[in-house]
Amino acid sequence: MEKTEQSFNTIQQQDCVAAMMGLAAGSIDLVFADPPFNIGYEYDVYQDKLETEHYLEWSREWIAAAHYALKPTGGFWLSIGDEYAAELKLISQEIGFHCRSWVIWYYTFGVNCKLKFTRSHAHLFHFVKDPEQFTFRADALENRIPSARQLVYNDKRANPKGRLPDDTWIIPPAEMAGELQMSESVERTLLTPPEDDQQTWTLRPQDVESCFTASEDTWYIPRIAGTFKERAGFHGCQMPEQLLGRVIRSCSEPGEMVLDPFSGSATTLAVAKKLGRKYLGYDISEEYIEHGQKRLESIHVGDRLDGSPEPLMSAPKTGAKGAAKKTTAKGKSKKKGTTSWNNPEEKQRYYDEVQLELTCQGTQEAFRLSHQGFSVDRIVADPELNSQFIEACKKLGLVGDTFTWNALLFRLRKSGKLSQIETTKQTSLSWDHCDPFLAASEIALQTLLNRKEAISLDEIFCEPNLSSKFDELAKDLAPGFSSFEYRWAALKIRKQAKTARGQGGVLFNARGSQLERLLGKKIPIEQLEADFPNDMQEAPGVYLLIDDSEKVLFAGEASNLRQRLLAQTQPSQFWQAATSKLSLRYRAVDTESLGRLAWQSCLAKKYNPILNYHELRP
Repeated sequence: MEKTEQSFNTIQQQDCVAAMMGLAAGSIDLVFADPPFNIGYEYDVYQDKLETEHYLEWSREWIAAAHYALKPTGGFWLSIGDEYAAELKLISQEIGFHCRSWVIWYYTFGVNCKLKFTRSHAHLFHFVKDPEQFTFRADALENRIPSARQLVYNDKRANPKGRLPDDTWIIPPAEMAGELQMSESVERTLLTPPEDDQQTWTLRPQDVESCFTASEDTWYIPRIAGTFKERAGFHGCQMPEQLLGRVIRSCSEPGEMVLDPFSGSATTLAVAKKLGRKYLGYDISEEYIEHGQKRLESIHVGDRLDGSPEPLMSAPKTGAKGAAKKTTAKGKSKKKGTTSWNNPEEKQRYYDEVQLELTCQGTQEAFRLSHQGFSVDRIVADPELNSQFIEACKKLGLVGDTFTWNALLFRLRKSGKLSQIETTKQTSLSWDHCDPFLAASEIALQTLLNRKEAISLDEIFCEPNLSSKFDELAKDLAPGFSSFEYRWAALKIRKQAKTARGQGGVLFNARGSQLERLLGKKIPIEQLEADFPNDMQEAPGVYLLIDDSEKVLFAGEASNLRQRLLAQTQPSQFWQAATSKLSLRYRAVDTESLGRLAWQSCLAKKYNPILNYHELRP
């Protein structure tokens, strides 16, 4: 059993050491750990004050477990305070990790101290297992920011792809304005309240720009204070989503697995979900898990991260090739993918594109997890398999509903985005198997189209209410079969329709006026069993169903004509509503020497019956 496939997108109440050692070795792509700092913080059930030797030994155990669970190319991020930063860095290296970056996360709102400087930073270590091969998405535009040459100097020599962020992170907290310190020389007219979308968070007593340069490795991201809207409200130690976003975007790909051994407020998991990653968290507090799960249930893949983001270079687009150009309002060419963060419309378009792209990627992943070797048509048409696909979409946290995910699945198939997912199983429902209910499926399909409740078979199968109506209609006309059988028969008709129409056109041109003489006399359906010739008991043939105004309602063909007619003409709510008197004409014809539905299409061309699938008619 692939344990990582069985336990993702959840928080488990487990000790993280045992839990990580219980995973398949090398199954996790990224671990982000923000463990207790051992400084006496009051957690829900954990006592954050161990003897130093005990704390370091426990740290060695869980770091070793993280090393075991990580893939060879995986990354391990460790957030820790001053007290044990050096020791945990050395322990991590002794276990086998290699340190790529030692980042300083600088924040304000540090806790005031009487006899030492206020604590206003934490340490973030980026470790990898293999220093030669590891995931770091340096070239992904979503991980790059405009350079000083671009933002300040408008220098044409600037790299159009921008640059990687410093290891100083300057990201203001969500919904926070203020803490501005201006000199006395500032004009009074500038002291008006800022607009909502203006960044007003700065350091004191100097502005951020003058404190840090473009090459530093200190990240300025204010911690989440209790008054901030971003605060989850149930956990005292909460990191900003923008900080976790930078880590997860840089060190994992969409669809990969992110693990947090100390879930706490579930911020790591929430950010992983928003960024289209799978996630897994551990915590020993039942209360934290309950709140964390509720937080995860309230968000979707592609939702914006809380907090004010720094300007990125681009909205990532899967499959985008080259650098197509578009024209700006000033007439200058602009590479597709770059975003002007001063333009609210472009900024919104960025987020919309990202969310749609991540939703498409999630839909693709849900299909991979649930298809069991079958095709897209089978997944959408089979209620049991479709239910598993929809549950996978829900588990992945995708935006949308059943219709959305089914429709996206069809679009992804059409665009070739599912070609790398191998389908190994065929659905074998033969024409002979479908013959007893084939007409029922066709009539049910065309009836919904005639009523303008849908415009296509795909729409019917994507929408649960419409697919249920289709099932009910088909079952009323030919009871005794499963919803999947009715639906698959309709798919067979649609797939065969164009071929049948071409062959039927040849028959129509050859037969001409003979078609009217081909069929026998009209008889009421109640006389069928008495009048049906004994020598035609198992014969293939064609037929017309006619209402009391002499209008042909349906033209059909069957491999067993008597069986089809007896089944189709049984009393039903559909026929009772359609006509007070139903008659038929029929004739035994060799339908099997041509392609399926060729004769049916030929008759549909002549009589234009309203209940035949429109693709079979002219």
